[in-house]
Formats: sequence, C-alpha cells, structure tokens
Amino acid sequence: MARAPESLELNTNEVADKALDRDCTTLSRHVLQQLQSFSPQAQDLSALMNRIALAGKLIARRLSRAGLMEGVLGFTGEVNVQGESVKKMDVYANDVFISVFKQSGLVCRLASEEMEKPYYIPENCPIGRYTLLYDPIDGSSNTDTNLSLGSIFSIRQQEGSDLNGEAADLLASGRQQIAAGYILYGPSTMLVYTIGRGVHSFTLDPSLGEFILTEENIRIPDHGSVYSVNEGNFWQWDEPIREYVRYVHRTEGYTARYSGAMVSDIHRILLQGGVFLYPGTLPKPEGKLRLLYESAPLAFVIEQAGGRATTGHMDILEVVAKKLHQRTPLIIGSPKDVAKVESFIQNGH
Repeated sequence: MARAPESLELNTNEVADKALDRDCTTLSRHVLQQLQSFSPQAQDLSALMNRIALAGKLIARRLSRAGLMEGVLGFTGEVNVQGESVKKMDVYANDVFISVFKQSGLVCRLASEEMEKPYYIPENCPIGRYTLLYDPIDGSSNTDTNLSLGSIFSIRQQEGSDLNGEAADLLASGRQQIAAGYILYGPSTMLVYTIGRGVHSFTLDPSLGEFILTEENIRIPDHGSVYSVNEGNFWQWDEPIREYVRYVHRTEGYTARYSGAMVSDIHRILLQGGVFLYPGTLPKPEGKLRLLYESAPLAFVIEQAGGRATTGHMDILEVVAKKLHQRTPLIIGSPKDVAKVESFIQNGH
C-alpha cells in the first residue's frame, strides 16, 4: 500500500490541530487569553462571561421551542417601567439572568430595563464586586413572528457600598464599562463581546453546548451601503434627520435594512458597514433607547471595532446618565456614515 507523502501528512495534521484548537477556544478561555493573566480579576471576568453565555443558551433553547410550548408566546397583560406592554418572553429572559447570577458570588446587583430598580443579591453583596446591566430581550415584538431577537449586556465595577439601594454609582458615563456585548438569536446563536481589547464573536455549537470562537478582532468597515432606521417615524423627526433620509433616497448605492430588532441590525452593520439610527422624535426628543441597557453597551462594542456612536451632538460613551432608565437618541455604525448623519444635524439641514 502506497504511503502518503510526508508533507501531505504534516499538512493534514496541521489542519486537524488548528480545528481542535479552534474548538477548544471557548468564551471563558478566550477572556483569559485576552487578559493574558490568571489574576483574580481575569478569572472573575471569565466566570462572568461564562454565566452570560449560560443565560444565552437557556434563552436560545426556549426560543427554539417557542411554538411547541404553552406560555411562551404573547403578552402577559402587564406594562413595564417604560410603559411598554410586556411579552411573556421578556419576563422569562429577565428571570433567566437573575437565576443564573444568583449563585455566581460575583454580582451584587442586576439592573434591567424590565425592572424599575436594581435586583440585589444580598448573599453576594459582601463579596460581589460587579453589576450586570442588561436588556433581556431586544426586539421582543419579533417574538411571535419567529424573527431575530437579541440580548444586550454590560458589566460595571461596583463603586462604594450602595447602602441606600439607589445605585447612584451606575449614573456614570459608558467609559466606566469593563465589558459589554450582545447575544443574537438567529439561524445560529452568536455572542459578541468586548473587554476593551477588540471585538470578538462566538457561535453556539449545540453538539458541544459551548460558544466557540468564530472571529477575533472584528473591524467595522469605514463606510457601508446599509442605513437602518424605522422610516415609519419620518414625519416625527427633526428636519435634519428627514433631510439625511432624503439624501440616501436620492443617492445611488444605499440600501435600507430594518428588522425591528436592534441587535440584528447592529450585527449586520458591524460586519458589513453602514449606519443605524434611532433619533428622537418631536413628541419624545430624548428618543426611545435606554442609555445604560442598550445604547452604551452597543456603543462600547462598535467603538472597539473602529466605529462610532453618538447622540448627534456628543459621543454616547461620554453621556453621563442622570437616572437608571434614561433614554437617548442613537446614531451608530461606520465612522464615515455616522459623520455624514452628524453633518446634517450640525448644519441644520
């Protein structure tokens, strides 16, 4: 029997070794590699990301069976602190994050857009040094129509003891985040994160039950063809935003893409370039998106990938929250495309 050339055997072994190394690059391992340390803080961040991944797996499993189970789809009949109707999936996902972090020993508080005040874990508070801020289900209007959804998360170091339960230390700029990212529930479940050292994506491998590294150090293109905005609000915007939309309508090369789930739209722009807009309206100039739970975490991710995020007048990460559920306009994406929107706002047309 003829023996394969030695060079071919080496190439085959190299490919196998790379594939195995890739399969072993789980989320928690990657965090430690990024920090190049096994220090207590590095191990804390690795454990925190592992818990976030577990929450994502539980939510993804629930969504994959949504049409087959009772009590998953539809509304609860209640209204949240934002004045929005609550979907059953919102409640489930919020409870998942609480349950996952209760026994972590790392997190003292969880703050969610679904809860008026932070959820405190008393048994963790003497040792828990971190706060998790999150939007459990982004784009929940897509739940009942089997479209993409997401979860957004941010980790901040707790400052002080917060004895009065006001969480005043969270009323700080987005620069205080030590980690942020999102989970996208689509054809596959993906997790994208940053700890201030680039942006990295992972895909859930159901056969392993692990998020496996997909791409490291993602860079957003300087310019993209996609603009993503809910044009149903056109007549409620200030004139500069309307004029920008008129500009892309009459300029060749632009494509409109809007899914109703911000995580899905932002993920497309992260990979392909472009701009996502959720401006304020005349009735609500502060906009719809929550600064601490949505805008700031996504701004951290996009900025780390080389993009920009702004209110139209200042960088999102420089905005200091005045209250836990503060809202803000958002223009986010490729640097050249964000600058183009800003030029319309600053020139007043």
